[in-house]
Amino acid sequence: MTVEEKLELLFQLQTTLSAIDGKKALRGELPLEVQDMEDEIAGLNTRMENIQRDIDEFNAAIAKNKGDIAEKKMSIERFKKQLEEVSNNREYDTLTKEIEFYELQIKACEKHIREGQVAVETKNQAKEDCKAHIEERRKDLMEKRSELDEIMQETREEEERLKEKAHDIEMKVEPRLLASFKRIRKNARNGLGIVYVERDACGGCFNKIPPQRQLDIKMHKKVIVCEYCGRIMIDPELAGVKTSSVVEEKPKRKRSIRKTKKEAPVEEVKGEGEE
Repeated sequence: MTVEEKLELLFQLQTTLSAIDGKKALRGELPLEVQDMEDEIAGLNTRMENIQRDIDEFNAAIAKNKGDIAEKKMSIERFKKQLEEVSNNREYDTLTKEIEFYELQIKACEKHIREGQVAVETKNQAKEDCKAHIEERRKDLMEKRSELDEIMQETREEEERLKEKAHDIEMKVEPRLLASFKRIRKNARNGLGIVYVERDACGGCFNKIPPQRQLDIKMHKKVIVCEYCGRIMIDPELAGVKTSSVVEEKPKRKRSIRKTKKEAPVEEVKGEGEE
């Protein structure tokens, strides 16, 4: 395969890939928006799970405190019965202190229960808010997905055809040259790996190309890259692109006509024999 054929194939590949990029551009930011919404909903679901876990822990703590209160009340009843059977003041003081200690513990448990109930109410409210937010985001996600599906439906067939065409061209290109082209295209901001000369400048970075280098590009003897951006260069004629050469015409200068003084009329000198 000659260099000329290689360049023609690369330019065909670039044109096809640019068309695919154009189809993707029609979708715009929709795929990213859909992905962001899906990630946001996943995060909200995780938050819901964390809130539910906190609620379960608070409910378990409330149940434990209620159980402790029931046990302590039973102990207090038992101590009160023992007070009726004490034989000295020492036993009476000991039982009284036990009753007071258990009563303080009951109050502490009741305080923990109230705090837990407030926390559960707060968590339940946060759960409802999170649930409402999830439902809202799901509706937005369905709308975005529907919009994306419509665009995908319109462009899917054409995009698949272009991808097959690009694959067929890639199979014909030399592997090393194809790898270089893909690397250049990946690093290029506008996705152009091969460009043609336009108005004596690179079609990618728009830097001026020396005349000798332009001549080398037109000769098609070797693959030449732009010394500024590294893109592969191709002659416009070989690429099948008609470039318009715009020549700026200089404004014509108006000739100024200098006015000369009128000459005085010359009187004819009559001869001697003339009257």
